[in-house]
Amino acid sequence: MEEMESNKMFEVLPKKEVISLKREKEKLEKVLTGIKDMEKLPAAIFVVDPKKEKIAVAEAIKLSIPIVAIVDTNCNPEEIDYVIPGNDDAIRAVKLLSSVIADAVIEGRKSTIEKEAEMVKA
Repeated sequence: MEEMESNKMFEVLPKKEVISLKREKEKLEKVLTGIKDMEKLPAAIFVVDPKKEKIAVAEAIKLSIPIVAIVDTNCNPEEIDYVIPGNDDAIRAVKLLSSVIADAVIEGRKSTIEKEAEMVKA
């Protein structure tokens, strides 16, 4: 769609179709902007409810991306690589588990940066 817009293709199309295409483009940009700018695949994904996010889980499985997920009793844990048993419907539980995961990721990144800095010095 961006290509169509830059090539002045919108000027040839009927006004109604142009409006429809622009709305669709806005929707896609709203949902996929972060993915568009990614240079490489993520090392892992964190999913709160695998049942609701089955598309993301299926894509991660296809691309062999490890999945870390909060799994409730209503989900199938077999397709998840790292299962965190918990209530994925309770906001407080999700906030707590998400903050612990986020802190662990930040700590892991810091230690990786420190190790790389030590290797450069040596």
